[in-house]
Amino acid sequence: MKKSRHHTAIWKCIAFVVILCSQGLVAQSTDIFRLEYLNIPENESGVKTQRYKALLNIPIKLNEKDEYLAIGGEYNRFDMGYTADLPFDKKEMIRFHIIDFNLGLIKKWNEDWNLVTILTPRIASNLLDGIIMDDFFMNASAAFWKEKPKADKPFRIVLGLTYNSTAGVPVPLPLVHYYRRFHPDWSFVIGVPKSNLKYHLDKKHSFELASFLDGYFMNLQNDIILDNGLVASRISFNALVGSLGYQYNVTDNISFFAIAGTTLYQEGKLRNKEKGEVFLFNKDPNFYIRTGFKIGIF
Repeated sequence: MKKSRHHTAIWKCIAFVVILCSQGLVAQSTDIFRLEYLNIPENESGVKTQRYKALLNIPIKLNEKDEYLAIGGEYNRFDMGYTADLPFDKKEMIRFHIIDFNLGLIKKWNEDWNLVTILTPRIASNLLDGIIMDDFFMNASAAFWKEKPKADKPFRIVLGLTYNSTAGVPVPLPLVHYYRRFHPDWSFVIGVPKSNLKYHLDKKHSFELASFLDGYFMNLQNDIILDNGLVASRISFNALVGSLGYQYNVTDNISFFAIAGTTLYQEGKLRNKEKGEVFLFNKDPNFYIRTGFKIGIF
């Protein structure tokens, strides 16, 4: 039993901190395996988005000192449509790909805390002409993780730093995640990119109110030249989402889920190589619908 509990803790550590370096795709995930579909229907800006996601994380034991290597990957494909008249050729902005490779080290710091460091090389581009150097980005995170699942009011806390080469901030940013099961039927998470309040109807069914960030930052392999002479080499989308979610648990770790909500704030922009704004093409709220299957930890 002790070995089983230890391996569960290691899995939790791996799965949680993998999400911390995915700030270019800031939807939160704590999964070993995940398949997901996102639909953001057309809004008044004339933009619609579909996203297909697949994720897998695997731990490898290095030695008897509670050290593990975490390897994994995530793939996202974006299919986008535009009905608005834009002052440039939209063929560069139809389909995008994000491919992450996760490499992490997990170490027992003391009886209460684990230290996790993770490096995430990323390819993010429309990939019209294969892969080029401008398609590559780098993210990194380091965090301390603690959990007391057997306490009267179970909790989990993660404290750390993350560096994201696409964020436009040349220094590491703080990471904070706090979870507490404050009642047998209720729990909450306070953190970034997601906070929620969850009602656990029973072991099979749960509902949640959540707010979270979602978005992307990707390379345009062929520059878009606007009529005013400005040149766009990147595309970004940022959204704050408010949602209501439902989860059906097949087992303690395997579940189906559905989320419906709206973007409370969003901006889709073309940017230059210095990440400066070139053109705002999406600024109006959308419905936000996400569903999928996961083998998770929390």
